[in-house]
Amino acid sequence: MTDKTKTDWDAIVIGSGMGGMAAAAALSKAGHKVLLLEQYQTLGGLTHSFTIDGFHWDAGIHYLNHAAPEDRERRILDWLSDTPIEFASMGTIFDNVHIGDAPPLSLSRPYEAQARDLKDRFPEEAEAIDAWIAALKEGRDAALKVTSTRAMPGFVGTALKWWHSHDIERWCRRTTQEVIDEITDNPVLAAAFAAQWFDHGGRPSKASFAMHALITGGYLQSGAWYPKGGGAAFAEHILPTITKAGGEARSNTKVETLLIEDDRIVGVRTAEGEEIRAGTVISDIGARETVNTLLPKGCGHQEWIDEINALPHSVAHFSLFVGFEGDIERAGATRSNHWIYPGGKVDVVWTDVPDSPPPGLFFSFASLKDPTHDPGPSQKYAGEIVAWVDWSAVETWAGKEPGLRGQDYEVFKAKVADAMYSRFEAYFPDLAKLVVFRNLSTPLTTHAITGHHKGAFYGIDTTPERLMSEALQTRTPVPGLFLAGQDVLSPGIPGALWGGVLAAASVDPMLFRQMPS
Repeated sequence: MTDKTKTDWDAIVIGSGMGGMAAAAALSKAGHKVLLLEQYQTLGGLTHSFTIDGFHWDAGIHYLNHAAPEDRERRILDWLSDTPIEFASMGTIFDNVHIGDAPPLSLSRPYEAQARDLKDRFPEEAEAIDAWIAALKEGRDAALKVTSTRAMPGFVGTALKWWHSHDIERWCRRTTQEVIDEITDNPVLAAAFAAQWFDHGGRPSKASFAMHALITGGYLQSGAWYPKGGGAAFAEHILPTITKAGGEARSNTKVETLLIEDDRIVGVRTAEGEEIRAGTVISDIGARETVNTLLPKGCGHQEWIDEINALPHSVAHFSLFVGFEGDIERAGATRSNHWIYPGGKVDVVWTDVPDSPPPGLFFSFASLKDPTHDPGPSQKYAGEIVAWVDWSAVETWAGKEPGLRGQDYEVFKAKVADAMYSRFEAYFPDLAKLVVFRNLSTPLTTHAITGHHKGAFYGIDTTPERLMSEALQTRTPVPGLFLAGQDVLSPGIPGALWGGVLAAASVDPMLFRQMPS
């Protein structure tokens, strides 16, 4: 639904990821006419799905927490959606960890079940495992106390942080590795504790433990879930809420700059030169990207801009999208994910790309998680292999458009794909025989879709400094400009969802009364 003759809106939301869709839908529920703008060709941000040669993948979703029927996030999603999104449980076991030469460790939920999993493998470490589970619960609570202040007036948030200062110091300001080192010196158990760190993108030596506990604990508390129909279900169910309220959602529309008059936001200008007016603009493209690419030069608020730019970005990644034909479950594929660390260390990124094998990988078989998937007579299934890297691996080609990066880039991509596939084949030789399609996505792809600085999948890194930053409020110092998405709260779909609805409620506080409790 597009009416480009209309140039005045109650609010404009930039970026159609989970945070942008949530903000726009929430305001629409309150009667506002909202224009949602997306630079990419497909709406949905990193929740969107795509199909090649009959295989169907998600751009960024592997599993979700806080999607159980009793979770508030699930009730909010139902409220935002024109019709409810259906989710399928991944079952009790949701992750499998492969550390060095040790036998694979299956991790299940809830907290008590995972403690049992770990104690069965490490009986001599029962005390340490109990301490870890307790730390996860306390760290999660501490993270929620801090992130709950993101939409509060500054003095209220400061008071709350002071009141909870002991827990914040103990869990938010220390890294995951610091907490683990305090609990155990068993290297394999320590690796198991930290193995799922790419779920939030913060390496154990850098990430706030509270953020690790928040994301990891989410799966232990409410389980792991997958949207029926894949990630595209979010846009399919949420966007009609916006359009039915008189709003619009436009893809292929890049915002070039924010329009500011008399020191406040009055709208945006697109890359095509169209000026669209609104007294409220919500940015879901990331805090750093907002201040560096949307704010006009010389608009002031330099201290706020500098604080955001001082926060480090998260890691980037390669994704090798693979297509199978055949009985993949018989060959070893599972609904649960697999984390692979051949060298035994988990705080690793692939630094010498592609000259040596990746030191860490994540395998996911989306087709098995989606009960609506129809493999057809040829038994088609989709899977994904992920390796985390630094932007420097592809920086040589960053300034060139796709198709103009030269033969050396194609050779580089082929070597990366081969190295990732070889690791996969070593762990799943029978599955590898069923692979009939491969397609590599690089950090340049992430940057093209999201605009994220240096292809950072999760935006700003989950360091203690990020968690404690006062710059990442929903209401910015620029009157009329608000921030949404995962940079405001936490990485992932639930964090981006909360970032979106809190941004909308900061625009229209009446929404706090309308949101499901």
